[in-house]
Amino acid sequence: MKDEKTREAYWRKNLSYLAILLSIWFIVSYLCGIVFVDRLNTIRMGGFKLGFWFAQQGSIYVFIVLIFVYVRLMNKLDKEFNVNED
Repeated sequence: MKDEKTREAYWRKNLSYLAILLSIWFIVSYLCGIVFVDRLNTIRMGGFKLGFWFAQQGSIYVFIVLIFVYVRLMNKLDKEFNVNED
């Protein structure tokens, strides 16, 4: 990257991506898996209560999806700021 302002813009956008993705993970893992589990347990998914599913498997699946989303976003960001490794 050429100058300090470009680096700051790159880092700021990277941190915003991280904040959004970690917020999603927090909502799914903590709120859906612990706080709202009783309300979600009134809904069934594949024979299991939805709150139980989020606590046991859903947060892991969402985390894996978020990893792929982060990789895709960072590849686009790298190309935007011309720091890609291709």
